[in-house]
Amino acid sequence: MEVYSLEEGKELVSTARRAIEAYFDNPHFDRQSLRPVDFSERHGIFVTLETHPERSLRGCIGYLYGAMPVSRSIVEAAISAAFEDPRFEPLARSELDDTTIEVSALTKPEQLSGTEKEIISNLILGRHGLIIESGYERGLLLPNVATEEGFDRLEFLEAVCGKAGLSNGAWKEKGTILYTFETQIFREVKPAGEVVEVKQGASINDK
Repeated sequence: MEVYSLEEGKELVSTARRAIEAYFDNPHFDRQSLRPVDFSERHGIFVTLETHPERSLRGCIGYLYGAMPVSRSIVEAAISAAFEDPRFEPLARSELDDTTIEVSALTKPEQLSGTEKEIISNLILGRHGLIIESGYERGLLLPNVATEEGFDRLEFLEAVCGKAGLSNGAWKEKGTILYTFETQIFREVKPAGEVVEVKQGASINDK
């Protein structure tokens, strides 16, 4: 899947970093002033923060397909990942120089259905991200989670159940809906450094 060119990916990552920097200076800054002009489409966007060089997760927030134009969602997701992810304390200014930024552009989700065996066999690890919906509960895992955690297909399905606060086998229960999606990833090699496109299942050193 290719949604953006490398130059466009660099602009998205740069916008995310500038949004976080602007928030440190003034949490009430005019967010519209940072929105890139050429991203009016409505792809899903996630921003992930990681410590450097350990690459430990420091925040990850995003918006699904159609939620808002990318020009707005990249700014909102960056600020939310840095300061509003409930799993972490808000990012401190002193941490930013040791934090890398990654932007994932999502394709439109497609429903994953069939028998249990068909669902498992049609799930492609490293390419597919997962969304699960059951009643008011929803969970999402990006494709790289499966490869980074070493999940097999069943473990990935169980993990997205856990992300939604559901039991491991909830993915096969009546009324549960599964979706797959793909991503295009752009990541800083080091904080505020070179931005590269990362293929699914590949590390920066593989580029």
